[in-house]
Amino acid sequence: AAHVVASREEDIEARLKAIAPQGVRVVLDAVGGPIFTPLAAAMARGGILIEYGGLSPEPTPFPLFEVLAKTLTLRGYLVHEITGDPERLEAAKRFILDGLASGALKPVIAKTFPFDKIVEAHRFLESDEQFGKVVVTV
Repeated sequence: AAHVVASREEDIEARLKAIAPQGVRVVLDAVGGPIFTPLAAAMARGGILIEYGGLSPEPTPFPLFEVLAKTLTLRGYLVHEITGDPERLEAAKRFILDGLASGALKPVIAKTFPFDKIVEAHRFLESDEQFGKVVVTV
């Protein structure tokens, strides 16, 4: 990543504006909740905010005036857009498999667990300590 923002430690809006003084063009957010407002505030005019998750247990406010003033596009995304469409699913599989084969995609593996340690694997995931994927072998 060219830039990393520690959202629990930094003022997200200020940090994003420092990184992109003209505003952020595209935001991919999996969290929602209170983070939505500073994300919208840091966006460029005509920016696109893609919400693909709802990890925050808190309500997600709608920053109406920010959206209007900057003519933002807000879009929801679910993976079912791909998995529910056979043609798009096949293209996604090809992209991933080709990327893995060529080395263009290199997944980071945080930890591997044997199947009989599935409970420990879930605990590790819930700890939010991993950086990368958790693999369970069968």
